This record gives sequence, structure tokens and C-alpha cells, in this order.
Amino acid sequence: MTITTATGWEAIGTHRALCGERVFTVDAPSFGPERHVPLLVLHGFPTSSFDYAAVLDGLRDGRRVLLLDMVGYGLSSKPDRAYSMGLQADVASAFVAALGIGRLALLTHDMGDTVGGELLARRAEGSWPVEVTQRVLTNGSIYIAQAQLTNGQQLLLGLPDELLPQSLRETFSPLTPLVPPGWPEDPVPAAAAQVVHDDGHLLLPRLIRYIEERRANERRFTGAIETDPSPLHVVWGLDDPIAVPSMVDTLQAARPDAATIRLQGVGHYPMVESPQRFVDAVLPGLD
Repeated sequence: MTITTATGWEAIGTHRALCGERVFTVDAPSFGPERHVPLLVLHGFPTSSFDYAAVLDGLRDGRRVLLLDMVGYGLSSKPDRAYSMGLQADVASAFVAALGIGRLALLTHDMGDTVGGELLARRAEGSWPVEVTQRVLTNGSIYIAQAQLTNGQQLLLGLPDELLPQSLRETFSPLTPLVPPGWPEDPVPAAAAQVVHDDGHLLLPRLIRYIEERRANERRFTGAIETDPSPLHVVWGLDDPIAVPSMVDTLQAARPDAATIRLQGVGHYPMVESPQRFVDAVLPGLD
């Protein structure tokens, strides 16, 4: 049954102490016998694992699905601190280690693509001893020079790396960087509730530094996405105004063996905008 409220989503998860932070996690068992390795799902900015509420049941057919809210996001702790892809990769790998999992598949979106890239870079270095059997990568600005950042993202990047200034708190809409053109109306309030939980929207000027980190370390993150030996499957909403479709072409040139499914009429959040089409496109890359 699809979960449509933030309260319902919280009820299926567990808070774990990981890397000194309180992290919200979901360990969803397989529907029927486990025929596939567990699937680790990494969400994007500025939302949370709740992005996958409408597709979770479809992904659980024959596999265990693992999700988490990264630190600073959703229902996880939201400390006033500097954030990095290294921190988020530490938390994701600690979650996997806590469950005793040594083989998994990866499904990543948006900022989660970059966190996944950091995990793959560590795998290449031998510091993340997990076998990745398959990967599905979805809309994310892995080639940052091609990205068309929203006005909200540019506003946040122009602010200091600190809590939202008091002068902006009354007028700043937490939805400004959240809702790209094409986002369906109904899921926005529940998704936004995750952003503003524990005043998380005040952290957005800190959380968005991942874009600067992408720019500085693209060859590490995207290079690992391109070169990791595990099979790569790409699912991309072609109406994405931020992570534009030309990124798929660039990735395909670097990784010609990657299978690609391009979704017409779908934007930056395919799992929210068209859940069944998303599941149908993702499963071939996992099965």
C-alpha cells in the first residue's frame, strides 16, 4: 500500500545512531522470497527518502530495500555544521555495515548520485569493502557545468555557509528550491514537511554546498560513476529543467555499455511524477 503522509512514512522506519548522528532508516523486507541482492536507495537535495514512498512496494518485489534520510534531511538529525559528501557516504556505509550487508545494488538520484559516486570511489580505493552488483542512476547534475540551476538554488549558493539569516526567515519559502516546473501538486506538502521538519529549511544554505563540492571534485565522483565495473543502468526524465538530458549523452559517451531509458513527459523527480513508469524503467537494471 502506498504511503502518502510523512507520519505514515516515519512509522515504517527506525532511527539509528550512525556516525554520531540520529539517522532515520527504512529496512523494507522483500515481497516474497528474496531473489535479488538488497537495494540501497540514496535520495537527493533537498528532500528525503520519502521521495520513494510511492515506488517502494514496486521495488520490493523479490528484494529487500534499504533507505535512509541523510544527515540534515528529512527525519534525521539536523545539526548546524558543515556538510559534505564524505559525511553522507560515511553515514550510508555505516548503515550498510550495521545490517551486515556485503553485496548490494544501488539506486541513486540527484545529490544521491554524488554520494553514490563517493562510495564507488572508496570501493575503487579498497576502503569500502562492499560488492556492488548493479547500479541505477537517475536525474542528477553529475556534469555540473551542464546544470541549469534554479533561482532558489542560486539564491542559496549566494548566501554564507551558515543557517538561513534571520532577515530572510520570514519571507523565504522552503519550497523555492524544491519545486521545479512539472512537479505534481499533491505530493509537495508531504515532501515539504520533511524539508521543514525540525526547522530543516534553515539549513538549506549549508546543505546546498554539495553543488560546490561537485564542481571541485567532479572527476572523483562522476569519474567513479563512469568507471566502476558494475553494470550501469540510467533512467532519466527528459523534461528535467535542472539536470538536462545532455548529461545522459555525456555519460553514454563515457560509458557506452550503459543501458538507458529516457522518460518523455517526466521531469527531475520521476519517482514522484510518474511512479509506475519509474518502477518499470528501473527494474530492468536491477533484475
